[in-house]
Amino acid sequence: MLEIKDMHDNTIVISGGYFFWGFKRTFDLAMCFFLLPFLMFVTFMILFLNLFFNKGSVFFIQKRMGKDCEPFYAIKFRTMKKIDNINRKYFDPLETDRITPLGYILRKIRLDELPQILNVIRGDMSLIGPRPDYYEHALLFLDNVPYYKYRHSIRPGISGLSQIRLGYAEGIEATKKKSKIDIFYIQNVNTFLDIKIFFGTLQTVFKGLGV
Repeated sequence: MLEIKDMHDNTIVISGGYFFWGFKRTFDLAMCFFLLPFLMFVTFMILFLNLFFNKGSVFFIQKRMGKDCEPFYAIKFRTMKKIDNINRKYFDPLETDRITPLGYILRKIRLDELPQILNVIRGDMSLIGPRPDYYEHALLFLDNVPYYKYRHSIRPGISGLSQIRLGYAEGIEATKKKSKIDIFYIQNVNTFLDIKIFFGTLQTVFKGLGV
């Protein structure tokens, strides 16, 4: 077991151990390098389709909160019409009116998240873990959601337990539920739980349940 203590001597016990987390990181890297050719193929395909259905850049890069509450820049396929500044507040619903037709398809099957395998290779993320929030929103959640910072005790994931159970979470109350599930994951993580989340993610992809 690994333990994280804060300045007030509150403790969260991270399940697993050094061997488990070393294996998890090794598996992440192996899988992501295996997926790189597929990422290149999909990128060129979307680059071509964007000429007709989603004119503009292929990728969307956004500042997110990562491990130890440090910021990093998550990479996604762009699925929305470009705007100069993000005005959506943490309690606002997803701006579905900005989603392009091609972007809608990508989000439904979660293919928009594929470029984040580059974040995994860089060490910003893992394949499975708590989904990282938009950094500016996350700063507010730190002050308003109990134990929210503890969900950042490990690397965030491309998919996670709270994502397959709750889907897209908006507002304080939904984020509280999400944090509880993420902390449960951190305290109980094991290979079988990761496999369960992996197949839950596949179910979301094949049923087109993404947002």
